[in-house]
Amino acid sequence: MTSTHSQLATDEVESDIDYEKAQRGVRLLLEAVGEDPNSDALAETWQRRVPDAFATLTEGQREVAKPTMRTFDTETTDLVVKTAIPVYSLCEHHLLPFFGTVHVAYRPTDEVVGLSKLTRYVRWQSRQLTMQEQLTNDIASGLKEELNAATVFVEMNATHLCEAMRGVETESTTTTR
Repeated sequence: MTSTHSQLATDEVESDIDYEKAQRGVRLLLEAVGEDPNSDALAETWQRRVPDAFATLTEGQREVAKPTMRTFDTETTDLVVKTAIPVYSLCEHHLLPFFGTVHVAYRPTDEVVGLSKLTRYVRWQSRQLTMQEQLTNDIASGLKEELNAATVFVEMNATHLCEAMRGVETESTTTTR
């Protein structure tokens, strides 16, 4: 850990991201686009801000960050539906964000999970470099395993900044199920 690295990072996160490599990479990228990494405006960017952001935005790659799925006994097998869960992730092709909402439905067997845990699980899964199609599948298959659910359905609606800011430069919504 460098002296400029945020002291707020947890030990688990620090052990799973190489801050020195991240700092070198961001510094090189700034230089590649003609910026001066040593300027007052950018020094904290490469030294702390971007490495800290990527530590957070890739937490889904680390099991230690996975939320505990607390469950409660139930006698019903009625469908549980949680809608409009915010999702923010990074496109693995461009390292640009995609964001939107996730709707989750599952049919429990003998236990249900606390509703906030569904939101926490979606957030954890989304914090990685991925594609929307893969993330939708990862959330569904992960919840099926975590909850021992009879059925899980996931729908994601997202806008991709790699489309909106570059490429076709048009904002649209992509839906995956």
